[in-house]
Amino acid sequence: MLPYQFIERPSPFVASDPKALTVYAVTPAELETGVLSKVDETWARAAGFKAEAGSFLLLQGDGATLKGAVFGLGKNPEEAPFACGKLARLLTAGVWRLEAPSLDPQQAALGFGLGGYSFDTYKTGKTPEAFLALAESVDRAALERTLQAVFLARDLVNTPTNDMGPERLGEVFHAIGTHYGATVKAVVGDDLLAQNFPLIHTVGRASAEAPRLLEMRWGRKGAKKVTLVGKGVCFDTGGLDIKPAASMLLMKKDMGGAANVQALACMIMGAELDLDLRVLVPAVENSISANAFRPGDIYRSRKGISVQIDNTDAEGRLILADALAYADEETPDLMIDMATLTGAARVALGPDLPPFFTDDEALASALGSASLEEADPIWRLPLFKGYEKDIRSRAADITNAPSGGMAGAITAALFLKRFVSNAESWVHFDIFAWSPTEKPHGPVGGEAQAIRALFRHISALG
Repeated sequence: MLPYQFIERPSPFVASDPKALTVYAVTPAELETGVLSKVDETWARAAGFKAEAGSFLLLQGDGATLKGAVFGLGKNPEEAPFACGKLARLLTAGVWRLEAPSLDPQQAALGFGLGGYSFDTYKTGKTPEAFLALAESVDRAALERTLQAVFLARDLVNTPTNDMGPERLGEVFHAIGTHYGATVKAVVGDDLLAQNFPLIHTVGRASAEAPRLLEMRWGRKGAKKVTLVGKGVCFDTGGLDIKPAASMLLMKKDMGGAANVQALACMIMGAELDLDLRVLVPAVENSISANAFRPGDIYRSRKGISVQIDNTDAEGRLILADALAYADEETPDLMIDMATLTGAARVALGPDLPPFFTDDEALASALGSASLEEADPIWRLPLFKGYEKDIRSRAADITNAPSGGMAGAITAALFLKRFVSNAESWVHFDIFAWSPTEKPHGPVGGEAQAIRALFRHISALG
């Protein structure tokens, strides 16, 4: 089955092509060992090419013809595992084959594919594309699944809220389910109250688009139960505790958790893993109107825990609370939630290293190993019980916004943990879902985070 695509793009990969030009990806040491022909080596030296990281040189053939290219990996290529992504933007249009003695062919091909991504839905005109002829050792099906999943997460985050509100996000969710033969349903608007999802309704009720809880089921009953929960705040004004203008500029990405769990679900379903998969996305817009929820309000959650609202800009944990409680009722073997939840996580680890929280030591170890194997960085932060006192409230069971401003990522994770009691294993990812700088494997914009590491671990379950 071909992977689901939100925005259709041609594959950057082709089968082996005898007419393909060769691009040599080399380290400085390899440049000295005869990887290039004598003629090409002489040309490279004359042009000052030293195989420094990211350096690039076209190789001239007879006359004015193009013979190939050479690309520098630097002394330590393991420090930039997806450096070949830059080639997707450097190579001229046509078909190329990669010669890279020090690189894993699968990883190098993925880097090339990721680097060719662009979000040009709202632009006119497109640039010619370079295509990569794959080595026989590359698993093309797995490569395409991963690539399209990452593109899906990027596309959903990059699409502005006027075209990606709760309703549209629900339509994409349904399209994914239809593509893979999953069962999809949605609880919308006041039905959230009737079916006991009060916090999701509270956060989303001020928007012109009704809040909703999206649910997808796929796989074999009796198999390992894996449940994915993603924060789907399609835009976050901050509510009555309104954000300053500068802080609102990227708030279309506040549904990055939802985008990433949908991408991960596509990888799982596309690989036909033997699992009982469930995906939950509470989709809302945190807006301001006469019926917006207020600081000081107290609401009872689906689980029965009462929550005092001390800041309407801490809304993501509220919608996740109801969704996690609902997911937990079926006692999944593994429950994963992903959310663009706190600025504190960015202060602690920056935009490119998402923290995760779990009290399952075996799971934490397995995820750490998967992260290294996939070159998909994640880092464990503690569910430090000493901070549980900070989420207590005088008037309710807990507060959604502890005072003091310290350890915000940890206290947010501890808040969510209160709504998980039955799941065999639970892990919370506080992701940024955005790349603020251009990288070899992608431009500035929406980003998939942790899903390759998670897929590697989940693959071992089914």
